[in-house]
Amino acid sequence: MSGLSPRLTKVVLGLSAPVLALFAAFAITSLVLVVAGDPVGGVWGEILTVPATRNVANILNNATVLYLSGLAVAVGFRMNLFNIGVDGQYRVAAFVAAVVAGEGWLPGAANIVLAIAAAMLAGAAWAGIAGVLRASRGVSEVIATIMLNFIATGLVAFFLRKVAVREAGSNTIGTKEIPEGSRIPGFEIGDGATTEVYGFIFLAALAGFAYWFVLNRTRFGFELRATGASTSAAVASGINVKRMTITAMLISGALAGLVGLPILFGDAYAYGSTFQSGLGFAGIAIALLGRNNPIGIAVGALLFAFLDEQSNALQILVGVSPDIVAITQGVIVLTVVISYEVVRRYGVRLEQQRVAGALEQEHRAADEQETHA
Repeated sequence: MSGLSPRLTKVVLGLSAPVLALFAAFAITSLVLVVAGDPVGGVWGEILTVPATRNVANILNNATVLYLSGLAVAVGFRMNLFNIGVDGQYRVAAFVAAVVAGEGWLPGAANIVLAIAAAMLAGAAWAGIAGVLRASRGVSEVIATIMLNFIATGLVAFFLRKVAVREAGSNTIGTKEIPEGSRIPGFEIGDGATTEVYGFIFLAALAGFAYWFVLNRTRFGFELRATGASTSAAVASGINVKRMTITAMLISGALAGLVGLPILFGDAYAYGSTFQSGLGFAGIAIALLGRNNPIGIAVGALLFAFLDEQSNALQILVGVSPDIVAITQGVIVLTVVISYEVVRRYGVRLEQQRVAGALEQEHRAADEQETHA
């Protein structure tokens, strides 16, 4: 690798870390299967089969949700903030969006825009509480967001009972259904409704581009990254760290407000007691796996969605609990952290060798000039 150019070396090192993590996760999960007495070949053979069209649609839909969750967490990570509250933030936001969209105050697309704006504001406001506590009182955002998750669950359940419409013949309760004209249509990638992909996938891609542009092409993004890298250096350069802390949490919460919307506008059309939960915690793992890069987060979201979808048939076809995939996902997170550190140290060593080689060449050239002189 020492013969490669610095740019190519950086690319190779960047790709080698996640590949190393995946191989390590594969090996550790296989070891767990052996210890448990489960068929290793059968499990991996089922998981790694080419998914059918309807499964591909499910993977893309799940990845859309996980991608938005990963982006929300990544904003906090870039500021050196650990926003564990995405789960509560998206619950509050999805409930608010469902109520606003269900009322149908505006026609068609305008109602969708209003509901999305309301969701982002609700998510930002809920995350902003932790941001203000961190900036003004020094309260750890980890503790604050964990507590806010529990409060959000109870608060949404309370207000849901106040505004809910009970389904006939069922114990399930939910908000008013979103009018048909205010739903985001999907598109089919095969034959039949089971192959429909959420139309929100395009808005998720737009959110990813906005994340990349703001963080890498604006002064605000530079100040946010600088503050995350070194608070003391940021203060010395005149950056208002407290304001940046609050702003970063507001943006993270606003993105978290989008997490439940693909399901709301593309499938459920109402927020109820059966609305999907646990989406915020998966975003933490995906942001770590993607190294806070929008492309990396997309790959991580697709990987997790693929594993989730392919594990559904394990119990029936192989006789193995699909929970083995949760073990794999957890191991991936652990190994990716370790592998990135290993690759980083190896990269530093290569750079030191390159610099030492360049200095040696300069000394030799200088000695030759002195000899000729």
